[in-house]
Amino acid sequence: MSQLAMKDLLEAGVHFGHQTKRWNPKMKKFIYGERNQIYIIDLQQTVKLFDQAYQFVKNTVANGESVLFVGTKRQAESIIQEEAKRCEMFFVSHRWLGGMLTNFQTIRKSIDKLKKLEATKADGTFEKLTKKEVSHLEKEMASLERALGGIKDMKRLPGAIFIIDTKKESIAVMEANRLGIPTVAIIDTNCNPDEIDYVIPGNDDAIRSIKLITSRIADAIIEGKQLRAAKSHKEEVKPAPLSQSEISIEEEKKEAPV
Repeated sequence: MSQLAMKDLLEAGVHFGHQTKRWNPKMKKFIYGERNQIYIIDLQQTVKLFDQAYQFVKNTVANGESVLFVGTKRQAESIIQEEAKRCEMFFVSHRWLGGMLTNFQTIRKSIDKLKKLEATKADGTFEKLTKKEVSHLEKEMASLERALGGIKDMKRLPGAIFIIDTKKESIAVMEANRLGIPTVAIIDTNCNPDEIDYVIPGNDDAIRSIKLITSRIADAIIEGKQLRAAKSHKEEVKPAPLSQSEISIEEEKKEAPV
């Protein structure tokens, strides 16, 4: 059974692409037709390709890897935050800073600075400073939180990256491809599908479309976590190996005449 129902896709407007004058010819194979100078996306392909993306994301998380959600456009920002938090994954929803992946160690230094400021505020140090100093530090902390808050607990590079609007997030796509990090993305009719490993043809502008697909990717992550937890539990309850004396007893039982 598919993870996405055709009815849900239609209701969310996932099939509406861009105007015919604003398109990428490489998307031709994913286009069903044209209506009132708007390209209509072939939802049968969307369903099929989404299922592949879902399985990939689920397996990635089941194997212990993380997924980074990226969507900084106005329509995607709050959805990215909400769904990434729901499945306890990392996200970038404000602005992609160059080097977030390719220069991760330097980004980690900024994250460490943010955490240090948070600790300084929590331990009461701010109370010993002047109002002007506190105001300056709080502004700096707010700026760092806005830019890096979604990845401040990301200790290493993600196992995959999920993207809304690959044209807007072109730097994120380039960095992921350079490092060989698999990419999953909603690809509208004005985007280049060749840049993405797991293409989900669909409307990357409509809020309902973004919400539907992003929430199902989050579901895949939750399912992957459950599989990993079940596997860990199964390994924990494996019977302990027999001791040498127990092995000897078992061998004696086998050799004893019936």
